[in-house]
Amino acid sequence: AVAAAGPRPAVAAGAGADVSDAGVRAATLDSIRALMLIRAYRVRGHLEADLDPLGLKPIDPHPELDPKSYGFTEADMDRPIFIDNVLGLETASLRKIVEVVRATYCGTIGVEFMHIQDPAQKAWIQERIESIRNQPDFTVNGKRAILERLTAAETFEQFLNKKYTGTKRFGLDGGESMIPALEQILKRGGQLGLKEVVIGMPHRGRLNVLANFMGKPFSAIFSEFEGGAAHPEDVGGSGDVKYHLGTSSDREFDGNVIHLSLTANPSHLEAVNPVVVGKVRAKQEQGKYKDRGEVMALLMHGDAAFAGQGLVPETLDLSELKGYRIGGTIHFIVNNQIGFTTNPVNSRSGPYCSDVAKIIQAPIFHVNGDDPEAVTHVARIATEFRQTFNKDVIIDMFCYRRFGHNEGDEPAFTQ
Repeated sequence: AVAAAGPRPAVAAGAGADVSDAGVRAATLDSIRALMLIRAYRVRGHLEADLDPLGLKPIDPHPELDPKSYGFTEADMDRPIFIDNVLGLETASLRKIVEVVRATYCGTIGVEFMHIQDPAQKAWIQERIESIRNQPDFTVNGKRAILERLTAAETFEQFLNKKYTGTKRFGLDGGESMIPALEQILKRGGQLGLKEVVIGMPHRGRLNVLANFMGKPFSAIFSEFEGGAAHPEDVGGSGDVKYHLGTSSDREFDGNVIHLSLTANPSHLEAVNPVVVGKVRAKQEQGKYKDRGEVMALLMHGDAAFAGQGLVPETLDLSELKGYRIGGTIHFIVNNQIGFTTNPVNSRSGPYCSDVAKIIQAPIFHVNGDDPEAVTHVARIATEFRQTFNKDVIIDMFCYRRFGHNEGDEPAFTQ
């Protein structure tokens, strides 16, 4: 659609322009080819993004992202080309164009959004990321807050590892960037009218979320490690393991109070999903809220479970139906790049564990978990998208498990 608008070669050439038929044809061809290259980066740029903190395999160059595929040579790299304010540039050299699109689409964030058929949603994402080259722009205080949350998350895991060595806790070690990202979802959500969040998540990182996000007292968590109960007066109890338990709390950001509810779940991965979205729907329909933007579902997943469990596409497929819609869910995938001992190449056919989300044309943000600012930046954009369009959005955070599947394992076998 962009290329069809047609270039104006006389503008591109400026003073001393070659206005012969051959000159106009050459300038027109340059513009068309450059716009085709830019579109290719919007569609395929994520394939060359720096996503894996472990560098498990080299990034394979994609031919559609190579200027040579469009007829350009090294001699063409510094020639001015008219691109009609695409990327915010009226005229730019091919070298500059490649620099901008690679910074936007091939950094530590890879974005899949060109599969979305709704032009408003697609244009919103394109403008949101291209206007800032998709680079995090946090203030000094914002960066300090990210560091503080990272420190709290990592110190918590280190303490448990030292105090309760070998005890199963399914730590967040290697994926600590999730904690500041969750904080950002609440902070930005509160600014956009969010009042309540219902959360569902598996065992990985659950204790860290309970302590550093939900505000569950450390004393209660340590009591459970030592065989006690968080609430001894509750003689009935659940009898369940500590990394299955839920809680609720209120958090305040910038004067906005948000109620959090973490739903208890079984070992059956993804089984909590319909429970969470049903709870959100009930609150929207029968509670005090008047707008779907005031109550949100936040679901966290493992990579293998998101790709492999049938509950995931079933819940996604219902999400846009009148009888089931809840105004969008934020899905946060803690992508350890392995399912217990099974590598992705042996567990799914697509390149990403998030591919199943394309059935509802949800935008997908892949991000390197070793870049906490990028993860937090993506969380902010995802929250804005959900609150703007009331639609599901996916964050796929590539990370790893520092101590294997659980702390009793040998990481070499399960990593």
